[in-house]
Amino acid sequence: MRQKKLSAKILFAHLQPGQREILNSPRLVWGKLVYISALKLDDGELLVVISPNSPKTAITDYGHRWGIETLFGMFKTRGFCLESTHFTHSERLSKLIALMALAMCWAMKVGQWLHSHTPIKIKKHGRRERSLFRYGLDHLRSIVNDLDLKHSEFLECLYFLSCT
Repeated sequence: MRQKKLSAKILFAHLQPGQREILNSPRLVWGKLVYISALKLDDGELLVVISPNSPKTAITDYGHRWGIETLFGMFKTRGFCLESTHFTHSERLSKLIALMALAMCWAMKVGQWLHSHTPIKIKKHGRRERSLFRYGLDHLRSIVNDLDLKHSEFLECLYFLSCT
């Protein structure tokens, strides 16, 4: 029996924000049998996750993966440019990642503090102009690049490092 083709938007139109649904049986998508899970986000957008197995944990697993992707984005292209180091020795790479994790926490703390004093602008699409991490990192970078003139600001930001 041939299944009727429906878009995910129609298939999960009944979901309310925060609600999720897992289709009971696997579906054929691009020639592969897969499970389909969906979550209606708070902003009304639909998050659809297609997985070959574990349909009950697919959305939660995706959430964890997204956190890891965000972290590596900060370590790589959106922050510290880890790939530019060309490190291959595991012990050195391990120490560098530990330092980067500390710097990332520091930048986040500074970004949160800055945001509480001067909020980041919200763009037309409803998202922030930049992340809290980027806000803090840019501020720390401006201080370090002009440390002689911004010594007191550096000490102020150093306090946040002692709180992490």
